[in-house]
Amino acid sequence: MNILVTGGAGFIGSHLVDTLVEAGHDVTVLDDLSSGRKEYVNQAARFCQGDVRDTEALDRLFAGTAFDVVFHGADKTQAPCSMLHPREEADVSILGLINVLEHCRRHDVKKILLSSSAAVYGNQEKGLADETAPVQPQSFYGLTKAAAEAYAALYHRMYGLPYAVLRYANVYGERQGSGTEDGVVSLFSRALAAGNPMTIYGDGNQSRDFIYVRDAASASMAAMAADVPSGIYNISTKIETTINALKEILMYFAQIRTEVTYEEAKSGDIYRSVLDNGKAVQTLNWRPKTKLLPGLMTTFSYFLGRDEL
Repeated sequence: MNILVTGGAGFIGSHLVDTLVEAGHDVTVLDDLSSGRKEYVNQAARFCQGDVRDTEALDRLFAGTAFDVVFHGADKTQAPCSMLHPREEADVSILGLINVLEHCRRHDVKKILLSSSAAVYGNQEKGLADETAPVQPQSFYGLTKAAAEAYAALYHRMYGLPYAVLRYANVYGERQGSGTEDGVVSLFSRALAAGNPMTIYGDGNQSRDFIYVRDAASASMAAMAADVPSGIYNISTKIETTINALKEILMYFAQIRTEVTYEEAKSGDIYRSVLDNGKAVQTLNWRPKTKLLPGLMTTFSYFLGRDEL
């Protein structure tokens, strides 16, 4: 199939592109490289530098190729940064999405898949959040993700455009960025590899559901099948890990005890997040294959050998 991946030079997107290429698909990547890297793009994929908000760029792209499936993963910020820049967050996450949806509708794309987030649920008091749990985001990042899901659902109802929303838990792995908005696994791994102190925002007892990036990519590819019903799918492990526990595991791998400082939690961050993946397991015939310990070891080993820490 001919497949377009927006944001395909980024962390999750580039791994998805690898998975699609390995499966024999023809893949085109659209990325403005504001956070992604061209060298992360699989050489077998076609790369186009551009912004999803640029209607003329999308016109040229869709006119040149009849895409069967579009994976939309282009994004700008994450939860804490979105609290400082809500306009920028909405500009890309909503206006960019509408631009992509319109082109999918007009060019008869068979299915669009959206990258979403556990952030739409907000903080969880107890138990596992399944897809029927209340959507109560506490950041503009989570809010725009929830709005994007609603846009996709309405395009499906109004125009018959099939869709799947992938609500990722906390994805980690190779290629994750080094900025302060990136995942804690990347930040801790880079700090240890460089011999720098670790910083924990909050008391460290906040928890996340960590899923390895290649497992997230395989779930996304499974969701593109024509017989997968349109809807929302949690992509997670159902396992809760605290940030303090994560710190200890990575220090054990590194065989380094480094300084750890605790600072005030960031605005927009949630305290507890763990998702039920039962719907994805049953409907997508998918389940995560990578256990946390080997996944963390692979990730730390990757950053240990990098120059751009």
